[in-house]
Amino acid sequence: MKKMIGAAIGLICLAVSAQADPAANKHLVLDMANMMFVQHKVDQAVDTYFAPGYIQHNPMAETGAEPLRAFFKAFYADNPQATIEIKHALADGDLVAIHYKAKFTPNERGYAVVDIFRIENGKIAEHWDSVQPIPETSANNNGMF
Repeated sequence: MKKMIGAAIGLICLAVSAQADPAANKHLVLDMANMMFVQHKVDQAVDTYFAPGYIQHNPMAETGAEPLRAFFKAFYADNPQATIEIKHALADGDLVAIHYKAKFTPNERGYAVVDIFRIENGKIAEHWDSVQPIPETSANNNGMF
């Protein structure tokens, strides 16, 4: 009995440590971003990377994987040239942040975006974001990225 309890505790610890592996979580989010935001493979990205009960904190989007799917299918139908260029990716346990330049059309200045994702059981379970238009002029020469 003691061996079974020890083995169960070991498996639980292994599962928890794998879930909080920052490198694996960062890789998961970067793969998702490429598939969803660059390749526009919405169905594949949602099915592969998002938990069905995905929690959305952006007030303009509904919670859930299916509303996410519908949102991006409609978005890419209206914006087929939309793409992103990732500038930074950071991971801390089950949280991953990506900082990127998003453009809906090739000739626009675009947006500076930060997305934060929480990973649970190998799937994206939760999302926060901040989006800022890239201005024509800046009070400094540092740029947005």
